This record gives sequence, structure tokens and C-alpha cells, in this order.
Amino acid sequence: MQQLKSQSINIAIADDHSLFRSGIVSLLEEFGDIHVEFEANNGKELQEKIARHPQISVILMDINMPIVNGFSATTWIKENYPEISVLALSMHNEDEAIIKMIKAGAKGYILKESNAKELHKAIHDIYVHGFYSNEYVSGKLLRSFQNENEKKQKPLFSQKEIRFMQLSASELTYKEIAKEMGLADRSADNYRQALFERLGIKTRVGLVLYAIKEGIIKV
Repeated sequence: MQQLKSQSINIAIADDHSLFRSGIVSLLEEFGDIHVEFEANNGKELQEKIARHPQISVILMDINMPIVNGFSATTWIKENYPEISVLALSMHNEDEAIIKMIKAGAKGYILKESNAKELHKAIHDIYVHGFYSNEYVSGKLLRSFQNENEKKQKPLFSQKEIRFMQLSASELTYKEIAKEMGLADRSADNYRQALFERLGIKTRVGLVLYAIKEGIIKV
């Protein structure tokens, strides 16, 4: 088993709800290997504070924040502090939001309603392994998404399959994707199911991550 890099994992929390931030700090107090370096109300405040805390390894990033939201802040972190991993936080399981955060550079996703043990595992996994996987975002996809040098034979796709994957990264519903492609609703369902089975993927998020990794979708 891979060992922790140090005895303490230094993290930051970016969320515009102070009570929620306080709750996270309280939850994590029962673990001795995580230290909250600072809190931020939004992405702008995070950007202002991060330079004074070079020891930060993980940022818990709310998606919906005023001034600078989680998407923009995560993109900025990836560009300016690529060694820091972002764990996305949200109140809901939303495909579009998760996809957008992963594309921005987040290394995992967890619901705000998660318990202390789940949150601790997510922080620990991101720190040690570079990603956090759960039933919604698979570890295999996140690992392969990070490993650009992974060598394997790529499946061949039809133009309609490629278009379907590209549209899946948009905010369109499956019904709207079918209309955009000039397909019957049932035909779009067949494309989705066939791709899921062929690639061993269970969610729309997984399909989009695969397409990004393979260059089918450009980010």
C-alpha cells in the first residue's frame, strides 16, 4: 500500500456558506491526519489566499459560488498550481456540473451530504493516489484520464457515435441530442446503451470522460 507523503494532509475549503465550512472542519477534527490551512468564501478569495499557503495539497471546491465560481477557480488552480488536487463539492448529482468540473481539472467529486468517513477517504485518496472514485465517477476512468501516455488500442467509432459523444458533453438532454442528430428518441437510447456496454461505462459522465481522454472531445 502506498504511504502518505507526510503525517498531515494540508487542505483548503472554498465555499460561500460559512456554516457548511465550519461543519467540515468539525467533521475532520476526529481525524488526526488532515489540517485545514484556510477557508475562502469564493474562488476570488481562494486565489488571493493560496499564495500564502504553499503547503496546500487538496482543495475542497464548491461548484456554485459568487464572484468566481468553482469551475473558474478549478481551471485557475490547474493552470497556476497543478500540484494541488481539487475535490469538487455539490449538493446534487448533476451530470453536467460533474463533467464540467472534471474538464476544468477536478480529481474527484463528492456530495456535501457525505459523512465524515466518506469525506476523509476522498481527501486521503486524492492526496495519495491523485484521484477519488466513487459509484458516480469511476477510478479507472479518472486514472486513464490523467495518464496521457497510457498505450492501448482505441476502438473505432462511426461518425454518428462520435457526434453522440460530443453532444453528450453539452447541456442537451438525450431527447434533445436525438433531435439535434435527426434521430428518433429510441435510436439515441440505443447509441447510448451500445456505447456504455462497449466501453464498460455506466454513466454519461463516464462516457464524456472517455471521449475527452481519447481526444474525441477537445477541452
